[in-house]
Amino acid sequence: MVTNKNTLLMQLGVVLLAGCAVKGPDFASPDAETSPTWQHDASDQANTMADPDPNWWRGFNDPMLDTLEQRAIAGNPGLQIALLRIAASRSQEQIARAQGLPDLKATAGYEREQLGLAGLLKSAGPLPASIQNNAATGPLESQFTSPINLFTVALDASWELDLFGKVSRSVEAASAQSRASQEARNGALIALQAEVAQTYAQLRSAQTLRALTVKQIEQEQQIVELTKNLQVAGLGNQADVESIVGQTAQNQALLPQYEIQIAKACNALSVLLGLNPGTLSAELEVEGKILTLPGHVAIGMPASLARRRPDILEAEENLHMATAETGVAIASLYPDISLSAQYGVRNTSTKYLFDWASRFYSAGPTISLPIFQGGALTANVHLAKAEQKAAAITYRQTVLNALQEVENALVSFHQDQLRTRSLELASQASHRALTLNTNAYQHGLVSFIVVLNSEHLATQAQTDWTMAQVTQSTDLITLYKALGGGWELTPPVIAKDEQ
Repeated sequence: MVTNKNTLLMQLGVVLLAGCAVKGPDFASPDAETSPTWQHDASDQANTMADPDPNWWRGFNDPMLDTLEQRAIAGNPGLQIALLRIAASRSQEQIARAQGLPDLKATAGYEREQLGLAGLLKSAGPLPASIQNNAATGPLESQFTSPINLFTVALDASWELDLFGKVSRSVEAASAQSRASQEARNGALIALQAEVAQTYAQLRSAQTLRALTVKQIEQEQQIVELTKNLQVAGLGNQADVESIVGQTAQNQALLPQYEIQIAKACNALSVLLGLNPGTLSAELEVEGKILTLPGHVAIGMPASLARRRPDILEAEENLHMATAETGVAIASLYPDISLSAQYGVRNTSTKYLFDWASRFYSAGPTISLPIFQGGALTANVHLAKAEQKAAAITYRQTVLNALQEVENALVSFHQDQLRTRSLELASQASHRALTLNTNAYQHGLVSFIVVLNSEHLATQAQTDWTMAQVTQSTDLITLYKALGGGWELTPPVIAKDEQ
């Protein structure tokens, strides 16, 4: 008997020692495999020696944009949903951690029982007469036939020993999921900041084009008066008057289009801030200038992108979670070992329930070993490994997409800079030509069609230059979004009752 007991203890010890080494694969941060330099950083404003400013929108030097960004961070519904998801993932992490702690609970109960022992006595044959009619206890058979009351008060304790890493890997997976939710929130924050800035740039663009159109209409109305005066003096004709009147009407037809763009931008900004559409219309109606670009744009090196972009960090945490879940699946192949204990009092009468003689207890280990599950546990391991490999590929794909977005943003920003400079020169030249031709027309040196064409070219050149400036601003906003900066100084604040 002793030999069997020692053998059992030795086998249990071997299993426990083996289990301490079986915990699945350990996670290691993957290599992003980025290039040492950017391929399209030829812009004279790009600075690769410094990382992007977390508050990059302040580089546009627009107080209204600064205010809108802060209000959007505080009031955007999508960002609030992301915060609640972080709180939910933290609760999941706490649940996972609780699995590795002892479980203690108190129980109390009452039962009305019929023991059914009379039948057992009858099956054994009739009892001796001396026992059946005991003077002290009465008929013994009737005592076993009558129901009894059973009162119980006890403490139950159990503790699952994490010898094979199932609980620790579950906690690791839940923790990685919590961090992934945090990175998802950071990604939503960056997208929100960029969308607010781009929408604001479109608003200022529409307002600027509206103001330019109104100014051009005023200038054309002066030309209308000029052509009428020349007609009266015999130096012009009615066709010239009708031509410039038609040109003025075409520009006036542009104003409703700009009003629509302004209204839509105001509505979009209101919703981004968590307000009803149109709430900001009066506040934003005061026309501002097109966003001016900063002198230098810090873009950092490709190697720093993987530690800054939330989508890359989220993909890394998802890979971490998949790796830990592989460990959970492997640990499920091994026994579950737990310790349990119970201590309490039990009696058929409440009067003697808490008497020392009514106490009872039990304690001991429990081992549950999976023997046959139809291949489900092994299939679960294969599934976890496949998901881990898929998460690794997803991480690599996320890095490649991020690098592509930055490279595209860099080349667009640089080329649009060159285009904006050319359009600026074209606009300046066309306005000089308009001034010269208008003076020449007043002195009868050129026909009115020359003035009309010059006015059209000047208007188009001014519009193209304005749109190019807006495109350059949105290019820079897109670049900042691709670089992944803007979340570092705004950590989420979660209320205690949400944790």
